Order: sequence, then C-alpha cells, then structure tokens
Amino acid sequence: MKFGVNAAAEKSRRYVAGGLELDEDTVEVTVDGAPAKLTPIEFKILALLIKNPGRVFSAEEIYEKVWNERAVNTDTIMVHVRNIREKIEINPKEPKYVKVVWGVGYKLEKQK
Repeated sequence: MKFGVNAAAEKSRRYVAGGLELDEDTVEVTVDGAPAKLTPIEFKILALLIKNPGRVFSAEEIYEKVWNERAVNTDTIMVHVRNIREKIEINPKEPKYVKVVWGVGYKLEKQK
C-alpha cells in the first residue's frame, strides 16, 4: 500500500538560471558550481527574482514580499541587490543575472 506522494514526484524547490542555482530546501546558492554565501535576506530577494525570470519587481514590491510589511524605506533594497551582485556576478558592474530596469526596479535576466 502506498501513502502520500513519493519524494521524486514532489515539486522541486531548486531554481536554475544559467550557471546560477538556488535551492530552497538546502538554502544554498551556487554560481557555476561554486557556493555563494548569501545572508537570509539576500537569499529571499534572489529567490523571489529567480522564481520569476524576466519579471520586473519595484523596490517597494521586493521589500513588501521579503519583509511582509509595507515598504517604508526602499534604499535597503538597493544595498542588498548590490551585495547579491558582489557575490554572484563575475563582474558586478556588468551584471549577467540581476539587472536594473531604470526607474522601475529589478529583475533576474532570463538565461538562454
């Protein structure tokens, strides 16, 4: 007799965009196989972006989804995104993954 759903059939909580991988179950991020050490907040921001490739999120939207409260000061988002880029981008000044859409917000570039 079988009970429940077997583990392989459950939805994966691992997201991949090019060489960037994020695993929600192990709370790990790797870039081209190398581990990237993100803070819990950085992890949540990156998870939001990688789950929605190509979708632009305003700083207010990111703040509200990550902190689960109304955005008061979104400057913190800019700082967190800069820190994420330092950790996952080969050249943070020319990001491959996390992009700014000027005047709108941030997105994770869809990878081919």
